[in-house]
Amino acid sequence: MDAHLRTYMNDQLAAGVLWRELAWRAQRTNAGTPLGDTLARIARITTEDVELHARMMRRLALPRNRAKTVAAVAAERVGRLKLNNRLRSYSPLSRFEELDAILMGVMGKRVLWVNLGDHAGLRTRLPDVDFDRLLERAQTQIDLLTPFHEAAARAALRGAPGG
Repeated sequence: MDAHLRTYMNDQLAAGVLWRELAWRAQRTNAGTPLGDTLARIARITTEDVELHARMMRRLALPRNRAKTVAAVAAERVGRLKLNNRLRSYSPLSRFEELDAILMGVMGKRVLWVNLGDHAGLRTRLPDVDFDRLLERAQTQIDLLTPFHEAAARAALRGAPGG
């Protein structure tokens, strides 16, 4: 059973690293704006969650697959090369796609905490990890990101102001 948990946790750790890198990159691109401030908060929380996830794996004696986390960082870097209908500048599509991916990552993180806490039984194995607080924190991130995501979607997909 722990072999499956090890694989799952390594996959999710790699995903968390990818979303952390994306959140920090998006924050730098939007620095000095309300969106940049929100992304800084999201990136800090995501960094904390990745660190917690790694600590949980150590406590459970589940070895990390470093190749997966290296691949996640590489995937984020390669993702920067995507076409955004502009050769050299940040476009409304860039902002929307970044926020879309970050929002999906946070939603996935909410599912992760349920899976680990309830389905994998880690509430019992790691009783000091407050899974309810982690779920609330993920929901807070979703609530913070949603208005920016909606505005970016309108700007990118309909050309409306807000991007």
